[in-house]
Order: sequence, then structure tokens, then C-alpha cells
Amino acid sequence: MSLAQVHYTSAAPGVEGSAGRFTAVGPGVSGALLAEIEPLVRYELPGGVPERPSDDELRSLPQAFGYFTLSDGSRLVARSAPVRDTGGTGAGVRFHAHAVHLPPGVPLPGDRLAVEAWRSPHWVAVTPGGATPDPLTLPPGPTAVSEGLDDFAVSRGPWLAAVLADLRRASDAEAAGRPVALVERQCADVARWLGLASVTLPRESAERLTFTTYTRRPGSSASRVVGVGPEDAGAARAAGLRVHECAGPAPAGSTEDVWATTAARVWRSRSPELFREARELPGEPFAAGPLAVTALCAGIALGPDGRAAAAGWAADRPYALDARRTGQLVEAIASPDIDDRTAPEFDAAGRLFGALEGRCPASVTAPLAAMLVTEAVRGGNGSLELPRRDAFAGPEGAEVAGRLGPEILTELADTVGSRSVARTVQLLRVARLLGVDAAESLPGVVDRLAPALLAEASAAHEGPPGFAPALLELLDEQFEVRTALLGALDRMAPEDPGAVARFLERVALPFTGTQALPHLRMCAEVPEAMATLGGDRAAVWHRVLRAAGLSPFAEPLVLRTGVGLVWEDRAPTVEEARLLLDAATSDSHRVAGTWARLVDAALSTSDAGTSAAATSATGTSAAGTDEAARLAHDLLRGFPAEIGGRQRAGLLLLDLVRELRTGAPEPGWAERVSTLCAQAEPVEPALRERAHAALVERLLAPDRPGAELYDFVHGADAELIAAYDRTARTEAVRTRLRTQPAYAADCFTVWTAHPHAGRAWPPVAAALLDDVLRPAVRGMSAEDVAEVEATVGRTGSSGRADAFRDWNRSSTLGRLGRRIAGRVRRG
Repeated sequence: MSLAQVHYTSAAPGVEGSAGRFTAVGPGVSGALLAEIEPLVRYELPGGVPERPSDDELRSLPQAFGYFTLSDGSRLVARSAPVRDTGGTGAGVRFHAHAVHLPPGVPLPGDRLAVEAWRSPHWVAVTPGGATPDPLTLPPGPTAVSEGLDDFAVSRGPWLAAVLADLRRASDAEAAGRPVALVERQCADVARWLGLASVTLPRESAERLTFTTYTRRPGSSASRVVGVGPEDAGAARAAGLRVHECAGPAPAGSTEDVWATTAARVWRSRSPELFREARELPGEPFAAGPLAVTALCAGIALGPDGRAAAAGWAADRPYALDARRTGQLVEAIASPDIDDRTAPEFDAAGRLFGALEGRCPASVTAPLAAMLVTEAVRGGNGSLELPRRDAFAGPEGAEVAGRLGPEILTELADTVGSRSVARTVQLLRVARLLGVDAAESLPGVVDRLAPALLAEASAAHEGPPGFAPALLELLDEQFEVRTALLGALDRMAPEDPGAVARFLERVALPFTGTQALPHLRMCAEVPEAMATLGGDRAAVWHRVLRAAGLSPFAEPLVLRTGVGLVWEDRAPTVEEARLLLDAATSDSHRVAGTWARLVDAALSTSDAGTSAAATSATGTSAAGTDEAARLAHDLLRGFPAEIGGRQRAGLLLLDLVRELRTGAPEPGWAERVSTLCAQAEPVEPALRERAHAALVERLLAPDRPGAELYDFVHGADAELIAAYDRTARTEAVRTRLRTQPAYAADCFTVWTAHPHAGRAWPPVAAALLDDVLRPAVRGMSAEDVAEVEATVGRTGSSGRADAFRDWNRSSTLGRLGRRIAGRVRRG
């Protein structure tokens, strides 16, 4: 069909009030479209143009060649060129625009791209004489647009990748990014950039790329790509366009767009036909993989990202390439001349090897296998996917083993330098792949690997540590390593069972075979036991101990592991400690070292019994204190050589508390309490309070030995005397004084017997007489008071009985005198 054409001519120089006019319009172009077309075809001369340019100067002026999309979906291909004004003085410059209108869905003749028309000889600079312009004729074939593009691409090498990346983004129908401004001295070079895009991009993307090769107003252009001269680069940048100054110094840095980088290498290799080949391969339109594979198979060197993209693409599509191109790709990726490989590239190469192994002859995949194991040994890539062992069965494997084997053994034998878990695991796996005998180094390797596992796992974030997958593969592949490593971890577990348990929660080691591994089994059992049984630590203890599969009598160290797992950060209660003590013999606890945890339980201030105040208030010993004292007694008997120092003194103090409350301690117990408290320093406050309370309870009892009371009074221990004072003032003692005359007589005798026993006792005794005993006697009947007096006389002397009467009379007279004085004041 014949396409409508439009001609537009600017006003003559010096004519005011008119920008130009349409001089010819083809059929079907409405007035509304003309209003839309007019600003698109206007032309503005560059700065510095002479008022009367010469013919050469006129020919050197830029031409604006553009491709636009109109509001109704139609398109416009136009060229605006400066022409000499032949009217008037004949000296000025005006411009003439020639455009072709493409209705929606109608292509250019020959289904050409718009950029292919930029060299057409049929663009005219004058309005045709007829009413309708002649049809536009395009050059035959794409030769006109592609001719010389190789040289141009090479000359623009520093900008090539970045510009192609932006042109790709500009052609995206979904993208709303900024337009691209190409700064060139010649508008023809902008057209060449568009020619590069038409070859590089898929057809549908190239058709969406609207453009103009020249404008003085880049900020107001409706095109996705605009060409500007160097003098207008600042305006483009100020307008927010993505500016590429291809007419200036080479840019610094590089683009991260792998597709664009690969496309640039293809152009610099003068192989644009590869773009068509790449589009025949499966994949997304701008995926780097197909283009990178095509380039590598053609012998074009790519960077690490390009090689990784090619390997990854081929790994996902192992049947997409024929045998010839597969061999070419493997040879290019595994070339020994490459020295800039990266970890992502090696990972992609490992995936490619896994995809090709078994599908291709070993001779094809051998270079990849050799490259991977060489990197694993020399590059330290611990996460690398390794080939299977049969990949090294041939002569290629022997060659690699002879080259890498000594390096592996030397590093494995090194016990001085630091080596990560991932590195050790990788070396052991590669040694097996290559058939390198590392049995001699294995004990030393395992001794270093076991503690490193716990250290690195505890330092990592939550979840399995990074080395876990490779470690599990190693243990699955090598029985001797699994046996040695699990044995080493089992031997370590009693020293820090909590760390081993936390490690097993994150890395599920396979220890379900014939090895006993009692400590590892306990560590693996404790999380579920705690989750199921909650705070019942005794039940958890029994379950964990059963998981060991060994009795504490046969393997005492299971006691240490179990205690460390269940009571890792706390001391057992007295009841729990009794359970532990009864679970095994003292010899077993001695070997396991758990006797120290039992001592902690007995001396613990949180579980050893009730407070001294509560004990004094009831006048009876607390059950918790009795249990702790009995435990202390058994510990002293079971571990006489192990327990010493302040711990021994503390246990002896607890045992003495038991004897004070339940039996007849050896004489001198008042002094022993003070001595043991001093030896147990720093003694737990609650234990000190319980010892003092037990002592003063015995001293306040009517049947206490007089020698002990004498030692107590004359010992001048201020803390003990203060405890005596507090207990004597409790309601239990006051009640006994009021109701038992014999007890009141005994207390009077004690509290008046030692008036000169140091500085601490006399004021306390005097205060107890006035504050405690006097109110009790005052509340007695006359018969009870007489019994008190008689008892004082029988147990003491007639003089002490007289003293009681005087003490009691002074109290009575004092009350009588206070009554008389009150009556006098009221009268």
C-alpha cells in the first residue's frame, strides 16, 4: 500500500509570527495528527552557525532523523534537514521536514525497521510539485544500516556496554525509566548507535525504540532515545536523562548488566551474526546465558560473569546444545589460560558438570572436573560442588592426583596454621576423589576438626552453619572419617555437653550405626526431653541417662554429661542432688567429677532450707535444712579426700546444724559454729543464718549444757549474740516464758549470770530482762511468780532468789509509783 507523506517548511529567516507550515499532506492524515506532528518535525539550528553559511558549512549541519509514536497508535518516520533559503536575499537558512505516516499495524515497505530508512536517497529537501508526494523508496535490504557498524562499535568500545544496557531498558514496554541521551558530534553517529540497537535487540524491542538523532531540547522530547551535541549535554543531564557523552573522554567504571557486557564483546569481535544465533536458543530475550554460550562457542573471550551465565544456562538446559557446541563450551569455560575466575563462576561450572556428567563422554567433562578440584585445593572454595569419584578414573584423574595430592597431604598434616571447617572438609573430600591416601594424617585432622566444629557453629547465626551440607556429605562418603570424628566428639561431650547439644540441634550428625557414642546420644536426646517433660529435671535426667545406653557404673562419665546437660547453668536442688548421689557409687561420682555439683547443691542458698527468721518463728528445724544437712553428712563421708577448704567447712557447718537440731553434738559446738563460719568464708548468708539459728535455739533450750552457754557468752561473737537476741524476742519464746515458770526462772538465771562477760553480752542480757522477761512475769499469776522465785532459788542460790525478788519488786514498785503519780496529776 502507498503510505501518506507530509512535508513541512519553516518560515523564511526574519519572518515574524510564523514558525512554519505544512506544504504537502498525503491522504488520511487528519488535522489533529498534523497538530501532533508539527512539534516533532521542528528543527533548531545548533549554536554558532554563520548567518550566511557556505555550502560545506550547510552540509555539515546536523539532520534530525526520528521515529515517533502518535496518540492514535500510528507512527511517524521523519527527517528534518537545514536548507538554504532561495527566496528574498537568498542568504538565510531554513529547514524542510519530510515525514512518512504509518497507520497502526502497517509496517514500512519490505517490513523494514525505521532506522533502516535513515540513509534513503529519497528523503527530499523541497516540497514536490504535485499535490501528493511520491511514495518513499527504501534502500534494498538491511545493508545500508549495518554497513560500517563493526568499525563504529570498536571505536565506541568504552561506552558500548553501558549504552546497550540503557537502550535495552529504553525498549522495554513495561519500563518507565528515564530517556537516554547520546552525546555525539555528528548526528550520523547517533543513527549508528540506533543501528547497533536494531541488530542487537530482538525485533519487537527495536520497534518500540522511538528516537531522534538530533534535538536542542532533550528535556521536552517525546522519544526514548535522543541525540544531542556536546553543547547540549548539560541540558540533557539537568533534565534527568541518562546521558552518555560518547564525544568526550572514556567513562570510568563498568556496567553490571551481563547481557550488555557480553553484547559489547560480540560487537568488538566483529561478529554481529551471533545475535541472531543466540536468539534461536531457548531463554528470555535479554538473558545473558544464550548470548554468552554463543560467544564462547565462537571463540570470543568473556569475563567471569559472562562465563558464569553461560555455564548456568547450559546446566539448566543440558540437551539444548549439540555435542560439538557442548565440547566448545566446556573447553572455553575450563581453559587453563583463564586466571580471573570467581566463586559464582565456579559454582555455575560445578552445576554444569553435574548436568553433563553421565550425558557426555568423560573426555568431554574431564576438563571441568580437573578445574573444579584444582579450585577446591588451591582456591579455597569450600562451598564448591565437587564431581563424583568416577570422574577421575581415567588418565586425566591420575594426572590431577599427581599434581594436587602432595599439596593436599601437606596442608592436612599442618597442625599449626588456622584452617576452617569448610576447608578441612573440602580437602578430605578431594583426597578421596583423587584416591590420595590421607589415613596417616586422619587422627591429627580429626583432633583439630572436632573442636573447630563447635567453635564455628557457636559463632554463626541461627540455623545450620555454612559447612553443614559439605560435612554431612563427607561423613556419608567416608566411613573412616565418620567413625573417627564421631568418636572425637563423643570424647569431648563430657567437657562441654551443652555446646555439643546445641551443635547437634543445628547439624544432625549420623550416629545411628554400631558405635556406642553414649555422650552424643545423650546430647541429641536432651532437647526433646526438655520440650516433653518441661521443668521436671529429674525426669529429664532419667530419660537422658537411658539414652546413653550405658550404666554410670560402667561409664561414670555419663554422669558428668547428664549433669552438664540438665543442670548446665545452675546447681541442682537438694532433692535432685540426692537423686544424683543415689544413682551411682561415690567412685563413679569421683571419676566423673560430679561430686562438686553435689557440694554446690548442698551449699546453695536457694535450696538449702527456709530462712532463719522462719525457723526461729516456728522454733523447729525446716525440712529443707534437714535434707541439706543429711546430704552434707553423706558427702563428707563419701568424698573425704576431695572436699576441702571453705566447701568442707560449709558442709561441716550444715552437718553441725543437723546435730544441733536432731541429736547431741560433740562438746564445744558453740565455738565450732564461729570457727566453721570463719573457715567457710565467704559463707552463704542463708547458711550462716541457719547455723546461728540452730545454735541459739539450743542455747535457749532449758537442757543446754552450761559449758556451751559459758563459751557462747564469753566468746563475744557479736553476730551470734545478735541472733540470740532476735530469737529470744520471738513470739514462741515469749509464750514459753509466760506459760512455763521453770523456763522463765532459767532465763532469769542466764540473763543475770554473766554481768561482766565482755561488751556485747551485758547490754543484750539487760535488754532481754526488761523487754522480754519482765512483761512475761508481769502477766503471770501470783502462784506462777512464786514458782519462778522458788525455781531460781533451787537452781541457783538464796542470793539469786533474793535478786529475783528485788528485780520483780522494783518492777511492781515502779508500776505502783506510776499509778500514784498519775492520780496526783489528775487531782
